[in-house]
Amino acid sequence: MSARASASTSAARPLSVVIPTWNGGARFRELLEALASQAVEHELVVIDSGSRDGTAEAARAAGARVETIAQREFNHGATRNRGIALTHGAVVALLTQDALPIGRDYLGNLQKPFANARVDGAYARQFPRPDCDPLLAERLRRWSASRAEPTLQVFVPLDAAASAKLYESLPPLERYFSCVFDNVASAVRRTSWERHPFPERRFGEDVAWGRAILLAGGAIAYEPSAQVEHSHRIDLGREFKRLYCDHRNLYELFGLFQVRNWRAVWHGAKGQQQFYRELLEAQALTSAEKRRWRWYAIPYSYAEGAAQFLGARSHWKTKESRFWAWFDRRVQRGV
Repeated sequence: MSARASASTSAARPLSVVIPTWNGGARFRELLEALASQAVEHELVVIDSGSRDGTAEAARAAGARVETIAQREFNHGATRNRGIALTHGAVVALLTQDALPIGRDYLGNLQKPFANARVDGAYARQFPRPDCDPLLAERLRRWSASRAEPTLQVFVPLDAAASAKLYESLPPLERYFSCVFDNVASAVRRTSWERHPFPERRFGEDVAWGRAILLAGGAIAYEPSAQVEHSHRIDLGREFKRLYCDHRNLYELFGLFQVRNWRAVWHGAKGQQQFYRELLEAQALTSAEKRRWRWYAIPYSYAEGAAQFLGARSHWKTKESRFWAWFDRRVQRGV
């Protein structure tokens, strides 16, 4: 880190940053360095869920205010609300502990949409890490937070009734894409958050908040000039859990049910395998790497479809069967 004064402080500032942490490791320390080098001075608050690897101590040493909670108390929505309540900024940026800002102007660029008084929240562009696996990297490149052009998401400005009417007229997938918001790297206007705090959810608090804001007649900006590097090494079990919870959430919020039966899981997996084969052939990989990922794509493609199918139908299956209620609890644990 350079000798310049750190941009991160525990003191009140017009811009605040909130990060939930748990055993953030070396990646979190890189994040602290990236925040310290930002061109915009900011208040930094960390809510730590009982880390044992020095994460909380590293945050304090970087100038952050650190609040600790028991791991069992962590909730994606409630924990972020707790962190925001401790800040003072008119705009509060949110990051996950492994999202690394790209460049010194990340926070400054993320603030830009708030010059428009109608904007309630903004989210940043995400790039996969250089070591990201080829299958997952492609899925991340197709995510809404990877687009190159800025957008303003709004139904009917300042008109909740008209916004709700327009929303109800849309098909489920369009409802979802209209309400996208991503707390991997985002920011909220304090006054908007005071009216609409994040819902207390185990998963998907960000898109649920985006839906609430737009149905109230508000607006969300996507700002691609604010950029972060974020991805995880691919793991079949973790991907199944994430997709299951994601589609459980999407059915609840938007009525989205894309994979409707086991036949669709089977046929969809076949199509995905062909897509992944073509994707791998076009990449600069060795023959051994291509062969390895072609084999991995077989169970991965089935896991993708099965997770989407089971997650969406969990809303009624868990009420019909003790087994499915148990299965649902197990899958959601630790996500």
